[in-house]
Amino acid sequence: MAQEYKLKDLSSLTDVQNMEKVESEVEGIDGGKVLVVRFNGQVHAMSPKCTHYGAPLKLGVVSPDGRITCPWHGACFNIGSGDVEDAPAPNALNKFEVVEKNGAVYIKGEESAIRFGQRDPVLKCSASEPERVVIVGGGSGTLGVVQAIRELKYKGTITIISKEPNLIIDRTKLSKALIPDVEKILWRPEEWYKSASINTVFDEVISVDFNSKAVTTKSGKAYPYTKLVLATGGMPRSLPMEGFKTLSNIFLLRTVTDVQDILTAVGDKNKKIVVIGSSFIGMEVGNALAKENDVTIVGMENAPMETVMGEKVGRIFQNNLEKAGVKFKLATSVAKAIASDSYPKSVGAVHLKDGTQLPADLVILGVGVRPATDFLRENPSIQLEQDGSIKTDEHFAVPGLNNDVYAIGDIATYPYHGPGTDPEKGTYTRIEHWNVAQNAGRGVARSIVHSFSSSLQSLKPKVFIPIFWSALGAQLRYCGNTPNGWDGLILRGEPENAKFVAYYTKGNTVVAVATMGMDPIMAKSAELMRRGNMPTKAEIESGVDVLAVGVPKTMNI
Repeated sequence: MAQEYKLKDLSSLTDVQNMEKVESEVEGIDGGKVLVVRFNGQVHAMSPKCTHYGAPLKLGVVSPDGRITCPWHGACFNIGSGDVEDAPAPNALNKFEVVEKNGAVYIKGEESAIRFGQRDPVLKCSASEPERVVIVGGGSGTLGVVQAIRELKYKGTITIISKEPNLIIDRTKLSKALIPDVEKILWRPEEWYKSASINTVFDEVISVDFNSKAVTTKSGKAYPYTKLVLATGGMPRSLPMEGFKTLSNIFLLRTVTDVQDILTAVGDKNKKIVVIGSSFIGMEVGNALAKENDVTIVGMENAPMETVMGEKVGRIFQNNLEKAGVKFKLATSVAKAIASDSYPKSVGAVHLKDGTQLPADLVILGVGVRPATDFLRENPSIQLEQDGSIKTDEHFAVPGLNNDVYAIGDIATYPYHGPGTDPEKGTYTRIEHWNVAQNAGRGVARSIVHSFSSSLQSLKPKVFIPIFWSALGAQLRYCGNTPNGWDGLILRGEPENAKFVAYYTKGNTVVAVATMGMDPIMAKSAELMRRGNMPTKAEIESGVDVLAVGVPKTMNI
């Protein structure tokens, strides 16, 4: 039952200025806290932590259109309602009535709501309309679609067809923490899907008939659709060199089963592990295994992720991991994998082209992914891009299919409108980010619901800036994208202590920002980019503080 609770840290609502945030303890509830925000003359009280990983929203970014953005990973909430506006938050924030009386400030709410701090935005639903939405794939993009489309009160049927044997998981935790228990990384329990009338089919789609509007699975079943969302994600790349396709104990990493197989091979620890690829995945896996094993990461660049992040920033990551015990062999490539003397069917060493031989009890490949679109390669109704991806419009709709088919996530090449791109047409790009897939899914849900009653062209596309994060000895945050490359880097902070902000520039435009230990600069930069108000290279060089720059109300991208 709702009751009033006094806030310890506020005596008057006038103490909270416009656009200001104050976190306050709640008297009478051990550990209870709320966030108080003044926006447009009204004071709002809400849960104080992001519902994704629990980041303190007191460090978040308040924007003049009534949003508050998480300082860690870019999740965004509506200040007025607490509803989710941007991924990766799964749940909405609880909201509480605020009153001032007798020289004190009170909130009104239930103790459980104050303690728990979040609410499921999807209410129970019974499918009652004839429309059929089918989503192929069981990853982040699919989660964005199904959650948002039910939030928008869509009453038709929803069917997820996934070749993975489990419900949607937090895939980012596979490489960062190597968690083998699927129950610990499920985004939603089975009961949630049932209560929202979302049917999940564990099968593999092998073909799509875009004319009759149906997909066929490996088991021979056909599923008709009104709207189809292709969200099949990426397939980890292997290596064609000698030994990599014939020897055991050489692993890819994409699924929970892959993690289980890797940990089985690691066994009682103290193994010699070679990770091929100094990418985000390779670095995260190496970092996760280094504490109790001998780990060497092999990379072709002079520094980890040099092409994306630059050599100076790559060296920061390298130093972090070396402190954790990881070894590196950089500026070289793989020649072959050879068998173990003791177990001829298993890998025993990796030979590099510079002549180095690395003993290996197991090998993990982190050499990128390709779009999982093999089932569409011979389809006459769709033309894949050279890399196997699907070109879409700004709504992620596939051209030529009557706005009935959408593609999102790792398989989608879409017109990105962030800084450094064509201001009118955007720049077509494919982004392999968990957050991009989920935000695209949320946008597609909005497009589908709109298209049932109006022309899709009458709907303004959902605008978001790509956000990425990684665990590389410290927490990396990154926003923006560089489809046209970058030609300048401004590095601020204490790089030697892995505390920095890196501004990537193209000409005079800041096109991406990376930080470690400098929250909420990344989140603020993403909001400024979204509104076309990010400071220029010249302004950053002259000392402009991003955190001091006002966030305009209008959207300019």
